[in-house]
Amino acid sequence: ALKKAFAEHKEIQKLAEKFILLNLVYETTDKNLSPDGQYVPRLVFVDPSLTVRADITGRYSNRLYAYEPSDISLLYSNMQKALKLLKTEL
Repeated sequence: ALKKAFAEHKEIQKLAEKFILLNLVYETTDKNLSPDGQYVPRLVFVDPSLTVRADITGRYSNRLYAYEPSDISLLYSNMQKALKLLKTEL
């Protein structure tokens, strides 16, 4: 359902062109990509130093990197935040 909401959001689609997106079909054993546990869907922002940005999270305290379809505006906002941080920190 999140994939569909993502695909239908025109602003996110335009912004997504500035990111490298990776859609894992199978769960990864890489602990860096599951910093707070294994659940899906999980969207993490990784900076060029290959560090998961713990300051860019969703709204759920028990699943920090989870986004539901109803959270699409938060995801869009977090994508904007990630780009801004990238420009100011690097």
